[in-house]
Amino acid sequence: MRQVRRCSRSGCANSAVATLTYVYAESTAVVGPLATYAEPHSYDLCERHAVRLTVPRGWEVVRYEGQFAVPVPSGDDLLALADAVREAARPERAPPPLPPGPSGPGTGRRGHLRVVPAPQ
Repeated sequence: MRQVRRCSRSGCANSAVATLTYVYAESTAVVGPLATYAEPHSYDLCERHAVRLTVPRGWEVVRYEGQFAVPVPSGDDLLALADAVREAARPERAPPPLPPGPSGPGTGRRGHLRVVPAPQ
């Protein structure tokens, strides 16, 4: 399920509506609609910070001209949340018993692994 993402600017707790990405090779900052997934090299911004973004001298800003919309959870998101809650509420099932292994020197168990002697 998509969680409500917050603005990346420190001290801002507003919901993010835009994504800022830098294109360093072209000295450009791109501000567009909120990306579907949070990317490690981009920043989520609220409307206030997306509109007021300034860049260093010599850089260019490419800005989305439409209205920024706050993302609304879809029915799929709600179903995914309900499925996750049901899965977490299920009692744990005990693993099936393992067949008895050979006994004697050179055999043993360690967690889910079993040592089996090599054929001679």
